[in-house]
Amino acid sequence: MTSDELIADAAARSHTPQSWDVTVSESKFYWYDLLTDFPPIPDFRDPLGRYLRRMQFAVEATMEKRLMYMLVSRPKLRFDTSKSTSWGFFGLKLSIPILVGADQKRDAITIELNTPEDATLKKPTVQVFERFITLNWGSLIETYSIHDLLQNFNTKHDYPSKVQYVGQTRDPAGRLIKGRISGVNRACDNSGPDNDNFLLIQRMDFSTGAPIVADEGSDELHDLLLKDQMDLLECILIKYFEKDDEKMRSPREVQARQARVANLYQAHMLQRLQVDLGLEAPDAFQNLYSDRAKEASRHLFEVTFKGSEPVFRLPGKV
Repeated sequence: MTSDELIADAAARSHTPQSWDVTVSESKFYWYDLLTDFPPIPDFRDPLGRYLRRMQFAVEATMEKRLMYMLVSRPKLRFDTSKSTSWGFFGLKLSIPILVGADQKRDAITIELNTPEDATLKKPTVQVFERFITLNWGSLIETYSIHDLLQNFNTKHDYPSKVQYVGQTRDPAGRLIKGRISGVNRACDNSGPDNDNFLLIQRMDFSTGAPIVADEGSDELHDLLLKDQMDLLECILIKYFEKDDEKMRSPREVQARQARVANLYQAHMLQRLQVDLGLEAPDAFQNLYSDRAKEASRHLFEVTFKGSEPVFRLPGKV
C-alpha cells in the first residue's frame, strides 16, 4: 500500500471531520551564531570547547527527528572584559559588567549562585570571556554563555525574542547546523548587527481524537501522519509569524506551501486546528513576537479553513 493509500484509508476509517490540538511538550534554545562561527570540532579538553561540543551534539540529534524550529533574534549581549566582576557583601551575589547592542551600551547583571554539591570551594574562581563565563568550584567548572544567565537566573533583563524564520529539523544531511539553509542565512542577515540569533527547537504533541487502528501498517501510518501534521503546522506557523517577503521565500515556495495546506486539509477532513505554544514555566526568552505577531508569552490561536485557506482567530479571541 502506498503512502497516499495509507492516508486515504486512515481518513476513510474515521468517517468524521477532524479537529487537531497542538501543544509544546519540550522547548530548548540554542545560540545559533555559536554553531556557525566556531570551529567544526571544538577542543573538548577546554571548558568552552566542551560547552560548544555538547551543544553541537544536542542540535545534531534533532536532525533525525520531526521537530519544529524557529530562528529567533534577541538584543546582542557581550560580557565587558575590560571591567572586573564583583561580589556582594553577603551570600554569593555576583555582579558582571555587560555590553548591550551594537553600540555596546554599558550595563551589568547580578546573579545569585548556589554552591554545587560536588564543589570543593565555597566561592568559585570567575573567568570572563566575551560570550562566556566560567565558574571554577575546584572539583568542577560551570560554563555559561551570557544568554544562559538570562535564562537560568533572575537578572531583570527581559528582552523579547523575534521570530525570523520557521522550519522543521528533520534533515539527515544536517544542513541547518552546517549553516547551509539559505532562508535561515537570509534571516540572520535581516536581524542585523544589533542582535544575536538562536534556534528555538520544540517537540510538538498532536491530539486528533482519531485513534489509529493497530495493524501491520500502523507504525508506517503513524510516521506518515506525523509528517503530515508537522508539514501542516509548519505552513501554519510560517503564515502566523512571517511576513510575506519574496526575499525570504520565493513565490514558487509560497505556492507549493498553499497547495500542501489544501492537500492536507482535504486528506484529513480537517475542520479546526488549535495551536498553543505556551509553556507551564516560561522564561523571558519565551516572549515571542514577529513583524506579524504581537509579543506574548503564550501564543494561543485557532485556525479554521475557508475552502482550503487558513483563517486565524488570534490570541485573546479564541
